[in-house]
Amino acid sequence: MNGVNGAAGFDLSGRVALVTGGSRGLGQSIVLSLAHAGADVLIVSRKLESCRAVAKQVARETGRRAVPYSCHVGRWEEVDELAKFAYDEFGRIDVLVNNAGMSPLYDEVQSVSEELWRKVMDVNLTGPFRLTALIGSRMAAGGGGGSIINVSSVAALHPSSAEIPYAAAKAGLNAITIGFARALGPTVRVNCIVAGTFLTDIADSWDMNAFNRQARNFALQRGGDPGEIAGAALFLAGDASSYTTGALLRVDGGYLEPAATGRGS
Repeated sequence: MNGVNGAAGFDLSGRVALVTGGSRGLGQSIVLSLAHAGADVLIVSRKLESCRAVAKQVARETGRRAVPYSCHVGRWEEVDELAKFAYDEFGRIDVLVNNAGMSPLYDEVQSVSEELWRKVMDVNLTGPFRLTALIGSRMAAGGGGGSIINVSSVAALHPSSAEIPYAAAKAGLNAITIGFARALGPTVRVNCIVAGTFLTDIADSWDMNAFNRQARNFALQRGGDPGEIAGAALFLAGDASSYTTGALLRVDGGYLEPAATGRGS
């Protein structure tokens, strides 16, 4: 029996985690939660200075080793360089979190350009595919296994007209989660957090009155705090989830479609 009971199942001491989109929002919360659980962390985003700031926070709060790295995960060759750097720097990766994402605004569907479409697909789907293929295969070949966590969105299950490219990419991410769980098993586990609406720094530009009306369609009737992603990430990263793979774990405050609630938005 491989399971570990109690708090030991969430202990990541001696492990190394790589988190993309790790310099802000949900990614930053995941980085901090993994480091507080004992992991050393490779913090990745396009903005190196932001990664450095989070690395300093990790060192200050946890004493764990934290390395910042700049990478555009939508660019195949940069993902290849990231994977090489990760193993050159740490010698191993035990936890991979594909969190980086983007969802540009557009006025109407016919205004979506090929450039926008490809950019959204590259960042949200192509990058995670390539990084999982590279790192997951090394996890499996090393014999020690590992945990890969994709961060998807409830938009993949309930897409709105305002986020069709993003929803399509995240639906693809859900699909490759299950595919990679089969391809990399039995030693590597691959799971997905299907995230709802979290009040990260992106929410600073929102009309909160409109959002609060929308939140009536959530069972918890509010947006999530970024720190509320931590429990799901820790569960999937550590031995507490040793018999969990290919799972799509919804962390969305009980999102319900308006028609299902009997109340308008």
